[in-house]
Amino acid sequence: DTFFCRLKFIFGPSAVPALDLVDQRSVTRVRSPSGRTLYQVLGSSGKLYTCYSSCHFCTCPAFGFSVLQKSESLLCKHILAVYLSQALGACQELAVSEEQLTNILLAEEEDEG
Repeated sequence: DTFFCRLKFIFGPSAVPALDLVDQRSVTRVRSPSGRTLYQVLGSSGKLYTCYSSCHFCTCPAFGFSVLQKSESLLCKHILAVYLSQALGACQELAVSEEQLTNILLAEEEDEG
């Protein structure tokens, strides 16, 4: 209970939805043979977002608006879900080839522009 209160105090409105995503096992660590890693989070809307914990970035609209443009938040619920699932050992694991990982990254580029 204290842990939950601390989470809400630090991360505000992102805390509860992020915990829901962790509970639903919505976070997948995608890893290639070379060790390159990214995370995919199945959002509550059913859309898949790509998160990079190494550079603290998510492809969701909320991250672009609230974090990057307005500096209202430190992170979105998807990145918080990644960090929580890492800490709790609740990530799904997906091994992919280098080519598959590159295709995921290229698909994100096309979506954004």
